[in-house]
Amino acid sequence: MQLTIGGQTKYADALWNNHLIGDFSSKGMPDGDNSINSKTHNFVYDVYFFGDHIGTAQALEFDINQFVNGQSYIWGHECRIAGGNQWDIWDNSGQKWRPTGVACNPLDHQWNHLTIQVQRTSDSRLLFQSITFNGKTATLNRYDSPTPTSWSGITVNYQQDGNEKQESYSIWLDKFNFHYW
Repeated sequence: MQLTIGGQTKYADALWNNHLIGDFSSKGMPDGDNSINSKTHNFVYDVYFFGDHIGTAQALEFDINQFVNGQSYIWGHECRIAGGNQWDIWDNSGQKWRPTGVACNPLDHQWNHLTIQVQRTSDSRLLFQSITFNGKTATLNRYDSPTPTSWSGITVNYQQDGNEKQESYSIWLDKFNFHYW
């Protein structure tokens, strides 16, 4: 998949969203009785990406989302390019990005490999476990609380954000794998 961004609107973004389990499932898994979703606690998001002019990006975002039992679990991971080249994670209850202190320096005009591991804990918290980027693993072990929702399902996202000048750049995603149990 290729996403290209540019234009006139500052900080505009391009978003890819895939409903895997639940209503609108792209995999034919509507899960009307919530039997799959409610039993799922562990997630691995694994992708290769290639970029041209990555340095012009504001951020590249990779998300795992679970909506279950009236709770919204958003494991947002943002490779913030502008303002510091580091990984940020989404603070569900605070509704803002939190820096991790973990460097994120994607290679331009080369393939980058990203693996994210997260968990919905047995006591219904989000656990950001680890980020493995280009062969280096950073253990996060950060917890957060979910927020309320009325929807049920599991989705994944990729989003790329433009900068203040909305300079053009493209990202190609390949070999995307998502594991859950």
